[in-house]
Amino acid sequence: MNAYNLIIVLACVIIFSHVFNFISKRTNIPSVILLILLGIAGKYAMDYYNFNQDKLIFGTLEVLGIVGLIMIVLEAAIDLKLTREKWPIIWKSFTVALISLVVCAFGISFIINQVFREDPIISLVYAVPLSIMSSAIVIPSVTRLAKDKKEFMIYESTFSDILGIMFFYFLVENVGVESTNQVIYSIVGNIIITIVISVIVSYALVMLFQRLEGDVKLFMLIAVLILLYAIGKQLHLSSLVIILVFGLLLNNINLFFVGKLKEFINENTVNSILKDLHLVTRESAFVVRTFFFVVFGTTIDLKALLNLEVFAVGLGIVVFFFVVRFVFLKAFMWKKSIFPEFFITPRGLITVLLFFSIPEELTSLTFNADIILITIICTSIVMTWGLIKFGKEGLEEGQPAPLEDSGLSYFLQRMSNSSPASAKEVVLTEQAEEAVEATDVEPVANEEKGEGEEHKPDKDEPEK
Repeated sequence: MNAYNLIIVLACVIIFSHVFNFISKRTNIPSVILLILLGIAGKYAMDYYNFNQDKLIFGTLEVLGIVGLIMIVLEAAIDLKLTREKWPIIWKSFTVALISLVVCAFGISFIINQVFREDPIISLVYAVPLSIMSSAIVIPSVTRLAKDKKEFMIYESTFSDILGIMFFYFLVENVGVESTNQVIYSIVGNIIITIVISVIVSYALVMLFQRLEGDVKLFMLIAVLILLYAIGKQLHLSSLVIILVFGLLLNNINLFFVGKLKEFINENTVNSILKDLHLVTRESAFVVRTFFFVVFGTTIDLKALLNLEVFAVGLGIVVFFFVVRFVFLKAFMWKKSIFPEFFITPRGLITVLLFFSIPEELTSLTFNADIILITIICTSIVMTWGLIKFGKEGLEEGQPAPLEDSGLSYFLQRMSNSSPASAKEVVLTEQAEEAVEATDVEPVANEEKGEGEEHKPDKDEPEK
């Protein structure tokens, strides 16, 4: 493939992704599914032209995976506002995300262990990615829900991403340790060292970058964060904590920069950097998500989905998701409705990213990777149905229902407005508005002519 053909393909993928986002907003069909289908179509196209894509695809996935993790965590962190008013939602969403992650991970590892006769540790490594809710799908899908429901879902999905990623890497990096005490000491020591380094680095970066002059500095900031992440991974630290702490600190400077530290911060400059960083991370994460799911789609073999055993296992895992979700949502919100939140637990980008990050020595020879696709499709379909069915219950006041702004509804509304009765109502409404406008304008005109109300002097005004 020559350079120009490659440029045409990349440009078309981005354009298709924007079109898929528009379709998703109109129909509530997750754009992730459409991107995967685009990738599957691309696979058949490459097979037709005998293009050997294996080396290119897996090399691309590895790079996209690393950059994708960093951008997703950074995007999530700079959206988390830590305030006293939000504390009830924060602790509830954190607790639900943490407990659901742990219970799902061990429950799914048991299913994998029993079905595929896999080693318990390897089963758990494969179960953790399947237990993580995808904020990349949740956040765009809940924009029209009521404020409390929307904030809960955003916090829960964000915490699920971050905690799941940390859980996965702690597990992978400590598999070879023999003693349980060594594992505990390793994890605790790793967390403490990483947090200390993260706080120091984050304070230094915030104070440094607010003093940099010039318009082109945001990608330099992202490059520094990627560099720190890569160095941290080489030193076997939990590098994502650095990204998380930096994002939280940048978005909550009034909480972290107190006392004398406040003198080192120009709040207006930091807010400007934060605003621009929001735009850059959102756009960058969009591009990474787009290419990742398209590339992932090219690795899927649809024939494997006809395997009834694989389909049954995937469906059983999805059912387990929702049983766990129902129990914990009801436990924390037993006085409130848990709909449509109950249906919103999609698997997506993080699940796929972590599957491709499993080390070779922990790779299973019996686990069928098509289970990932089944869980992504099933959870996305359930979420779509739940938003359509119960979206009005959690709808924010003044917002349209999830499907009320679809093209079909708009067409029907236009048709109904063109009826004689509707036309008559429109004419009467326009006449009433003209009458109100005339009433409002007339006193002003009278005042200009001196024909309005008689002028009454103020008490302090001397009589002539």
